[in-house]
Amino acid sequence: MDVHDVGKYYLAGEKRKLSEGMVVTIEPGLYFDPTDKTIPEEFRGIGIRIEDDILITKSNPINLTEMIPKEIEDIEAIRANSK
Repeated sequence: MDVHDVGKYYLAGEKRKLSEGMVVTIEPGLYFDPTDKTIPEEFRGIGIRIEDDILITKSNPINLTEMIPKEIEDIEAIRANSK
């Protein structure tokens, strides 16, 4: 995380706890090596990351990006309509 995320992860030598008002991202991703012959050619060299931005609150976290399409069918429909 220190490579592209900013902020102090430790305060006074202790791990910093999440607190109200902070926003964090959850970024699962898949990236395929363009030279990997063990995967189908059409997937080589591509990658995808589905990101959510989560607001920390007193009670429950809020997904700020909940309405962004993430399902394959929805994303393919957007791509088809953009051509």
